[in-house]
Amino acid sequence: MCAAKSVWPPYNPQSIESRLQELWESQGLFLARESGDKPKYYCLDFFPYPSGDGLHVGHCRNYVPTDVLSRYKRMKGFNVLHPMGWDSFGEPAEQFAVAHGVHPRITTDQNTSNFKRQMRLIGASYDWSREIDSSQPEFYRWTQFFFLLLYKRGLAYRDKNWQWWCPGCQTTLSSHEVSNGVCWRGHSGVTKREIPAWYFRITTYADQLITGLDEIDWPERIKAMQRNWIGRSEGCEVLFRTEMGESIRVFTTRPDTIYGVTFVALAPEHPLVDRLTTADMASAVTSYQTQAASQSEIERLMEDRPKTGVFTGSFVFNPLSRERVPVWVADYVLPTYGSGAIMGVPAHDQRDFEFARSYGLPVITVIESPDAAELEIAAAYTGHGRMLDSGPYTGISSVDGANQITNELLQRGLGGPSVSYRMRDWLISRQRYWGTPIPIVYCPEHGEQPVPEDQLPVFLPPMENFQPDGSGRSALARLPEFLNTTCPVCGGLATREIDTMGGFACSSWYFLRFTSPHDDRSPFDPRAVEYWMPVDLYVGGAEHAVLHLLYARFWTRVLADAGLLSFREPFSKLLNQGQLLAPDGARMSKSRGNVITPDSMVATYGADALRLYELFMAPFDQDISWSKDGITGARRFLNKVWRLFGDTYKESATAVRKDAELEKSLHQTIRWVSERIETFRLNTLVSSLMEFVNMLSERQRADMWHTETFHRSLDILLVMLAPVVPYISDELWSRTGHLGSVHQQPWPAWDPELAKEELVEIAIQINGRLRGTIQVAVGITQKDVQELALSLPRVNSQLTGKKVDKIYYIPAKVFNIVTAPEV
Repeated sequence: MCAAKSVWPPYNPQSIESRLQELWESQGLFLARESGDKPKYYCLDFFPYPSGDGLHVGHCRNYVPTDVLSRYKRMKGFNVLHPMGWDSFGEPAEQFAVAHGVHPRITTDQNTSNFKRQMRLIGASYDWSREIDSSQPEFYRWTQFFFLLLYKRGLAYRDKNWQWWCPGCQTTLSSHEVSNGVCWRGHSGVTKREIPAWYFRITTYADQLITGLDEIDWPERIKAMQRNWIGRSEGCEVLFRTEMGESIRVFTTRPDTIYGVTFVALAPEHPLVDRLTTADMASAVTSYQTQAASQSEIERLMEDRPKTGVFTGSFVFNPLSRERVPVWVADYVLPTYGSGAIMGVPAHDQRDFEFARSYGLPVITVIESPDAAELEIAAAYTGHGRMLDSGPYTGISSVDGANQITNELLQRGLGGPSVSYRMRDWLISRQRYWGTPIPIVYCPEHGEQPVPEDQLPVFLPPMENFQPDGSGRSALARLPEFLNTTCPVCGGLATREIDTMGGFACSSWYFLRFTSPHDDRSPFDPRAVEYWMPVDLYVGGAEHAVLHLLYARFWTRVLADAGLLSFREPFSKLLNQGQLLAPDGARMSKSRGNVITPDSMVATYGADALRLYELFMAPFDQDISWSKDGITGARRFLNKVWRLFGDTYKESATAVRKDAELEKSLHQTIRWVSERIETFRLNTLVSSLMEFVNMLSERQRADMWHTETFHRSLDILLVMLAPVVPYISDELWSRTGHLGSVHQQPWPAWDPELAKEELVEIAIQINGRLRGTIQVAVGITQKDVQELALSLPRVNSQLTGKKVDKIYYIPAKVFNIVTAPEV
């Protein structure tokens, strides 16, 4: 038992925290162990880029909550895998190195070392024995292994295509790394170039990637973003023959409008543009292509943007009407949707209508609209109806006509049913130095050849002058000892592929490597993967919704089809944290001078105060600005906890008298804290702990602490606090005479009868008149009351067709909905 109050020291986190962190790691408290007698739990943070010289407090909104859950799960009896590593290959790390004039190997090692120090500083309980670095040969050897696996399965190929080119990054970018002419790293002036590059055939898995979303517990908005990015559309392919006998493939979801086609438009990047452009139109078409190359897809699809184009000079024939229609180039047609060509039906597509109006092209109505009596068409009619002027299909419904026209095109070899996707194959090539070398060589006699697996890794050689030279080629092209090699087939002279893989290749499988990071015979131990995978909870920012997450899902399915994995989805549950903004409401950045580091906060307030405030400031997924008052309040609460134990743990408490009210509150708090950790309602988790500490403090002041219930409550309080504020909890556990670490204690159980919440009845009113009542738990939030109120049939029917003007809520008594006056 501790000493008397008179010698109880003041709370000084700086004298506690570094000592305890060293002790935990020396005792191996956070090492993941595979054991058949415990359930497993794999909690993973998004693979961080070490592309900055340190973390700021915004990063802690990710790392602190997952640490709370991991510590809690260990105490619940789980084998927990909570690892950390570094996504250190790719443009972010190389750009940082270029900006500082230092080799990326040096900056990567410096940054990862500092990140690790800061993560230990805030008490993150990672298993550092499993640390991985994607830029080390023992990791990227297996990234190359997987490239070859995709290559052998026909899922990796080289092609020459129009790609985004960033003059700042000096490399190609995939389409979703560019927005409004600016690359994902913030460089402007991005244009398109026709460049040979390597691709992964992700489109082969498009349907699987859509249906697989139904199997996983992810935020609906993330699922919607992935479905939208994949962009599956069912429709019809139509072949328009040119006067030279070539075919333009067009995908349409409205084959019933084919008799209304008055032009065909190609994307500026379409491979037939050059062949169809006549000599007298060549200059205009080339100029238009150049202009379009500087526009992002988002810009080209903006509804209020004028629809522009240029005539190629050529014509095609409508496959059913045999009408001769002109071929145009228009930038509102994208190469990434359908075939990069559209049939222009101005009367029944608004974009086509605006385009036709701009260039005086005919507008032919072939679907009867409700406003058919109007003499002049003011806008396109895009609905269904009776077909007009459509040959043998005139007079039938457009729905029936679409099916019959599709069948006719199929029978005549002029098209047929088709499915189109907005998503295109994954561009993996980068013309940069700092990345995984692509394991392909080129032989004059045997052509493109994969590097044999027993010759992996293809090492990334050290280069002093690694910066791009403006040629559009990787710096590796300037290194003869890397470039020149031998053919694995004939042994003759050959050259290596000089492009490296984009960083998303590394992050598409790293979560598998964490299960057995030191295996030098395979990318992962099958038994370890079978035990730990899939990841139970994956936490990170929503900015990777259609980047890393989609690629990792694709890669996992490929490995499953190859027989290497028994599961097809890598991440069972996904959560996205909200942003933590600077006090001025802007994003934290060194250029703005508004960065707040965990180092400064820990030095002033302690790591536990930082952790507590990060959890308490707002719901996990909500954006919030930093507040100095908030962290000051967190520190005051920890002082209160410290004093509670210093003032109470005096002589041994011999009383065994029960405190029924406190007993009930204890069991309710255990229940609330447990449920709120499990559901990531972490701000209310903290408020539950604060309420319980307040109750104990009130009893202390009232000299009601001489009970067995009170002293047991203090012990259980430390266990409940341990995942949230691990340092002060473990220190107090030791100071109050307990052996071992508080983090090795089992999580407390609650008595369901004692933990039952008290119910209150709330009157539900509309404009002051009673429309129903609900029974709810004490402490229910207004949002939950509103949801329950609106679910009442009588309330719902009374609000139909009315607008809610105001809501008044008297907690635990009345919820009144006031509607706006009818006009």
